[in-house]
Amino acid sequence: MNHVVHVNAKAPEQEVMERAAAILRGGGLVAFPTETVYGLGALALNLKAIHRIFTAKERPDWDPLIVHVRDAAMARSLMKTVPQSFESLASRFWPGPLTFVVEKADLVPGEVTAHRPTVALRMPGHPVAAALLTATGAGIAAPSANRFGRPSPTRAQHVLEDLADRVDLILDAGPTPMGVESTVLDLTQSPPAILRPGGVPREELEKVLGEVTLASIVEDEVARKGLAGPGMSIRHYSPRARIELLDGTAEEAVVMMKRRVEELKREGKTFYIMSNYGDSQLYAQTLFDQMREADRQQADVILAILPPASGLGLAVRDRLQRAAGSAPVKKSRSRK
Repeated sequence: MNHVVHVNAKAPEQEVMERAAAILRGGGLVAFPTETVYGLGALALNLKAIHRIFTAKERPDWDPLIVHVRDAAMARSLMKTVPQSFESLASRFWPGPLTFVVEKADLVPGEVTAHRPTVALRMPGHPVAAALLTATGAGIAAPSANRFGRPSPTRAQHVLEDLADRVDLILDAGPTPMGVESTVLDLTQSPPAILRPGGVPREELEKVLGEVTLASIVEDEVARKGLAGPGMSIRHYSPRARIELLDGTAEEAVVMMKRRVEELKREGKTFYIMSNYGDSQLYAQTLFDQMREADRQQADVILAILPPASGLGLAVRDRLQRAAGSAPVKKSRSRK
């Protein structure tokens, strides 16, 4: 059976959605597109299916899953208490790339939440994800549909490369429009804290909430005690090639890039230069695709210029820094 099915990104076919929903209700795994990246979905309240997600991804149990919901009412049913700011934020940003961390209802399994008292909830805006949630009629736990630690999948082909027969069905609706994951916002803290920058910029959240803090990258030893939100560990989204990050004004970074290219040529190393760094939206959209392309070209080194830490650039910087792990950033004199 061919387990990759093409689906209309704007008007998903009902029979395909029903087939996918039946697989989920039977405890299976379905990879599907959201506006951010492709997710690996299982019924959020089905323990056997949840275990299959962790096995398929080779994901550690300390990294919690995001539960995707059909609407705000479904989200409220999974909360112990509804935060005061939830309604205004949900009405402004849902459906969309914003995940809320809130106190979980007792019915949410601890395996979904890294055995913490909180749960991460999101209402995706992609028509295929929305149609799947409607057809299924239940919350879908769905981390990114890739092997743990690898670059996130923005195309069905990426899912196939990483998971192949570990998933029962892949819904192929073409490349995802945003390219980086959702913003994860912890509403149990005061002021609210961004655990992971993403598709909704910090500046937009501050227009609604006032002050919003930014959490730090978490070391592995801390992560193993259970993360507050997904994707917070220090090394994540990593290609096989080594990433070198350059930080400075656009002009400074280009000069640094040319110098480093000459050094790599002398060393006999192959390299891949990340493009689109002058446009944060396009950089985000192509970020993981470029990382995977560098690996396809078997590059030794990926050279990437860090965008400014504002708007969507903050999310791109975050992903690049996690992908590079503990490698030092090469800074221009103006940034030192």
